[in-house]
Amino acid sequence: MNEAVVILPDRATCSYTANCCEENTWKLCEHVKENNPDLLEKCFCVFISNDNKQFPLWKQKASHDPDEPVAWDYHVIFVYTDASSANVYDLDTTLTFPCDFKTYSSEAIGNDHSLKQPYRRKFRVIAAKEYLRTFASDRSHMRRSDGTWRVQPPQFPCIQTEMSTNNIQDFISMDASKGFGTVMDCTAFIDFFTRHY
Repeated sequence: MNEAVVILPDRATCSYTANCCEENTWKLCEHVKENNPDLLEKCFCVFISNDNKQFPLWKQKASHDPDEPVAWDYHVIFVYTDASSANVYDLDTTLTFPCDFKTYSSEAIGNDHSLKQPYRRKFRVIAAKEYLRTFASDRSHMRRSDGTWRVQPPQFPCIQTEMSTNNIQDFISMDASKGFGTVMDCTAFIDFFTRHY
């Protein structure tokens, strides 16, 4: 069996909460750290967004039409690389889990140059180890102004670090001078995960 397939459980048994992709992905990173720590250095968390916080992503379960994209403000995926391939783990996609990177980039991301400038995507690529060490969210972005939940939060406690209780906006931001990891345009992102294969 391919090593990339067994680093994470199957989709049905992964920790998952709808509309909480950043925490779902954090849990994937945590699973690798706890069960395959020697493989953590090959894992990445990727925030997808843009300066307008509105961009299309195809092959998403939230779409009412399988041929139409979903307009997200941000989305987060997990990428695992080995000596011969890169694989995407996206708990919100209708594609396979995992999905090889080339298929995911072709079918879910598509050609950025066909999009109008305001909708073109940027990608904040963060090593999984760094994501586990730095990411924090108090889930305040999931609440309405009256304090009620826009969507139901995960059942586990909020993710915090010694340095922060809430820095999610630093990850969603595509300002390369802020936050963690490296911000890339679509071409650089695809090249980053395919140049060795």
